Amino acid sequence: MEGSDNHLEGINPFNRDFYDESNDFTFIGKGQFGGKAGGLAKIRNKLLSYGDEEKDLKFEISIPRTIVITTQYFDEFLKQNNLYKVALSEQSDERIAHHFLNSELPVRLSGDIRGLIEKMKLPLAIRSSSLLEDSLNIPLAGVYETKMIPNNHPDPDVRFKKLVEAIKFIYSSTFFINAKTYLKSTGKDINEEKMGVIIQEVVGQQHHNRFYPNISGVAKSYNFYTSGHSEPEDGVVSLALGLGKSIVDGGNSWDYCPIYPDAPPPFNSANDLLKQSQTEFWAVNMGEIKTYDPIKETEYLIQLSINDAEYDNSLSKIASTYNYESDRFDIGVANKGARLINFAPILQSKLLPVNDLIIDILKLCESHFNSDVEIEFAISLGQSISDKNKFSLLQVRPMATFSNPVDTEKESWSPETVLTAGDNILGNGEKDNIRDIVYVMPETFNLKNTREIASEIAMVNRTLVNENENYTLIGFGRWGSSDPWLGIPVTWGEISGAEVIIESSLASVFVDMSQGSHFFHNISNLGIFYFSISTKSRIPIDWDWLGQQEIKWKGKYIRHIKLKSPMKIKVDGRKSEGVIFK
Repeated sequence: MEGSDNHLEGINPFNRDFYDESNDFTFIGKGQFGGKAGGLAKIRNKLLSYGDEEKDLKFEISIPRTIVITTQYFDEFLKQNNLYKVALSEQSDERIAHHFLNSELPVRLSGDIRGLIEKMKLPLAIRSSSLLEDSLNIPLAGVYETKMIPNNHPDPDVRFKKLVEAIKFIYSSTFFINAKTYLKSTGKDINEEKMGVIIQEVVGQQHHNRFYPNISGVAKSYNFYTSGHSEPEDGVVSLALGLGKSIVDGGNSWDYCPIYPDAPPPFNSANDLLKQSQTEFWAVNMGEIKTYDPIKETEYLIQLSINDAEYDNSLSKIASTYNYESDRFDIGVANKGARLINFAPILQSKLLPVNDLIIDILKLCESHFNSDVEIEFAISLGQSISDKNKFSLLQVRPMATFSNPVDTEKESWSPETVLTAGDNILGNGEKDNIRDIVYVMPETFNLKNTREIASEIAMVNRTLVNENENYTLIGFGRWGSSDPWLGIPVTWGEISGAEVIIESSLASVFVDMSQGSHFFHNISNLGIFYFSISTKSRIPIDWDWLGQQEIKWKGKYIRHIKLKSPMKIKVDGRKSEGVIFK
């Protein structure tokens, strides 16, 4: 964001002597908010006024209580502790993080944080909000760290210590290898970046030793991968039980078009649907922490089974039950049987107008930002009729979409001249400067080896980035998934030189793409072409042709080949249609 954000109407500076629950959005410092916090601050008043006008929606609509630490204190922290040298070095993420954790926050910031922690008793999410984050052309979604803490210790000194550790961890992540490599790939200098920090109450309810929302979601006003009767402008929504980490890290979620919320999912059988549905969820651990690890993002998180959620009575409004006798799913959890997290009680039975609310919030944000948008939100459902249902907007960011049609020369497609082509492609435009291809060898691929595959890819990526060579990356399953059984768990820093990414399916390996993940937001906004190719695509990948090309390097799982001349690659974003000519 340009200039200061501190003039925004209704956003007042934090005052440790007069802070209470009525202060829903405040800031500490005189610098800038950063992209993530700035986006929330700008939409706040419209969101609150919308909530006041729409009393019949049965939801309390808000942004969770938020305190922004401006970029002023990031600069002061680095200067005061002489951290620039180590921050810009090639030391490991762990070493950089330890240097930051062993440093002291500025005295005034520490005093305000100590005053703040006296008044906040719910779990807290400490999020990044850098100057470049959530901008249209350099989104940086998921590149920096987020830390959640239970904040439930009876001693405020202990709660203060944990919050300070989390803030320093977020500061240190500005200089992790993933962020440095990502910025380099976009042509930005790491010295241009400054980090603001968001301290935000976690939305949800406590059940025993765990805290989580009934629903987390990501919604986009533009859908790059349409199906059925939907159009790109109809948008797409991803929902999950528990914390949103399941969605943004590329795990299993329930994806649907908000214009057709009760459309049947594209699965051949009930058994296939159960295999691809959410079976685990994330929550904040409110109980004993087994291992002290302040530089681990998930230090205070636990991953649980949906059986735990059923024990908590958290499934009744979001799940269906498999009926073995009829081979179908009954809405709700009144009967015995396998549970499916498909949100049918609210999407099909319309028990609550959740989908209507998501559509309205998307439109409100689109109007305000004058662009397509992506939002992240959390919903806490009341346990009884008298309890309030709460819809909380956690993040809003603009999306880059496409308007110029591209001629993909479909009439000239043939297996002899085309490496691959299909109509499930993300991107828009043409590329004709790529000679390098890095691909996972199908003959050695196995999901149990995806972490090792990611390491091999990262090594080749470093070489190509140092040589200023962009490349095409080909593999199987979901790229960027945190679950190695869904795909190859690479980070952005490990594939930063890829200009074209292809996910392919094998007969035994096919996983739907996760559009709600940070990975896909970055792909769309950075102009990377993303091909989803199956054996049923117009022209499947010509593996034989790839095997005949010059090998630059061969590992246990991947090959790097160099073509004699660049490929011609064309993608029409409006039709989700793309082709790679040999």
